[in-house]
Amino acid sequence: MSTVELVTLTDSNFEQEIESSEGLAIVDFWAEWCGPCRLVGPVVAELANEYAGQVKVGKMDVDSNRVTSQRYGIRSIPSILYFKDGELVDVVVGAVPKSHLEQKIQQYV
Repeated sequence: MSTVELVTLTDSNFEQEIESSEGLAIVDFWAEWCGPCRLVGPVVAELANEYAGQVKVGKMDVDSNRVTSQRYGIRSIPSILYFKDGELVDVVVGAVPKSHLEQKIQQYV
């Protein structure tokens, strides 16, 4: 099984990659120094593989992309934001089980 490349999101490509995209997109707001982010990262990557072709999955480093992080009110990380057709529809904050993230995907796919 090949692994899906997660989209590396930045302040400059966020609108094009997420806000202008159709279908479901998930964005993992994270930082290198964040312990819980390191727990959630591999889970997000697994979901990207399992839902390849159905869901776009990206990661945004909050330290180097402050504009977008502030625009979406990211105060705690990890924060997983769910976008449907470019609109923010759900937010999950903190390290949660894979089943919780997957349940949200199934709700919006």
